Amino acid sequence: MTYTVRPIDEWPGPQTRGRRRSPFRASWGSTASLLRRELDALQARNTVLMIAVEESDIRLDGLLRANARPRHPGVVVAFDSRYGPLKYATDTFSDWQDNVRAIALGLEALRKVDRYGITKRGEQYTGWKQLESGNGVVMSAEKAREILAGYGGWGDALKATHPDHGGDPERFQRVQQARAVLAAHEELTA
Repeated sequence: MTYTVRPIDEWPGPQTRGRRRSPFRASWGSTASLLRRELDALQARNTVLMIAVEESDIRLDGLLRANARPRHPGVVVAFDSRYGPLKYATDTFSDWQDNVRAIALGLEALRKVDRYGITKRGEQYTGWKQLESGNGVVMSAEKAREILAGYGGWGDALKATHPDHGGDPERFQRVQQARAVLAAHEELTA
């Protein structure tokens, strides 16, 4: 699994009050291995681990510096999968690495639904995507610019992805999200 660390631009919703110690007693290597296994099972691509750090806390190779100290322990794991773009966030525990483990264990639990034959088409992931669409935007302005530039600008992106014109609804939603991020950063006028 290759991933890139990025700062969290905006936490999706209110932060957890009264965070607690996690019940996990696992090394970072064990957590990274579990996350890798679950992301591989989802055929994940473009994996981004968002942590509450500054840009200067990220090395040139896209990984976190050893001396980085996050502002809060919340993490977001976002990736493209065979079920479309997925994003999971948590700040339940007092350590960011424990929150990554919580996401990895959650992905494992969701995969068990398929393993036991309850579903065969990834409906459990589709439900998460629908829940997330109403929450705060967690996309960097840089990623938003990249998405829109890939189509030649937001007007062309809307035309190319709009479902009424034969476009893909998931891509249309990502274009809309990118547009909202740039509008929030006052880089795009309505």
